[in-house]
Amino acid sequence: MHWQTCLAEPPPPMRLDRLLVYLRFARSRSRADALIDEGYIRLNGVRVAHASEQVGIGDVLTIPLGDAIRIVEILSLPERRGSPALAKSYYRDLDRSGETAIAANKHDD
Repeated sequence: MHWQTCLAEPPPPMRLDRLLVYLRFARSRSRADALIDEGYIRLNGVRVAHASEQVGIGDVLTIPLGDAIRIVEILSLPERRGSPALAKSYYRDLDRSGETAIAANKHDD
């Protein structure tokens, strides 16, 4: 359930490494830490340097996953890791088609 429907104020922010696991962008906290340490994850357009960075509702994450780059807005913060369908309900993709230059996955030859 999303916080807007049951609480007067939003939940406190969550550590980025934990959020990546709960939203199923990483299988474990150690893998999430490795993704962050590589220096490619951005929070609201700013490169993230620490796994302890706090993420809240409305923040935008840019996450490289394999050959793709995902840009997502956080809609709600999960309490635990759930099913893939449940995880997707906590965020929305901002660039599904890869039209934004940073998320483009097209090769100009």
